[in-house]
Amino acid sequence: MINYFLVAVGAATGGVLRYWLSDVAHRIFQTTFPIGTLAVNVIGSFLIGIFIYYFDSNELISTSMKILLTIGFCGGFTTFSSFSFETLELFRNSEYLLGIGNILLNVFLTIAALVLAIIIAKALTRG
Repeated sequence: MINYFLVAVGAATGGVLRYWLSDVAHRIFQTTFPIGTLAVNVIGSFLIGIFIYYFDSNELISTSMKILLTIGFCGGFTTFSSFSFETLELFRNSEYLLGIGNILLNVFLTIAALVLAIIIAKALTRG
């Protein structure tokens, strides 16, 4: 039962932070491109990489903390459903290049952020 509570707390925190960051990005960049969603997906992918490939791999966090940070926080922070909706809306509004760009950037940058996290985790483990 405690694991469900940890997921709920992490997801609530991640969701609030996602909303705040997306709002800030929208106000700063004032564009139809969903930069806030891209930012949270890239940051979230990087964070889950650090949480799993550094902290968990080096046994620096408990199983409970791993659940809170990965399933809870990162699950609430990243937003694939919003990504899908926003991409479809770009296409529906005939913003085809932005839609394709959104797909490519979200896929490649989130994977790149995860690879970067693994590289950093390995470097920190050696040092």
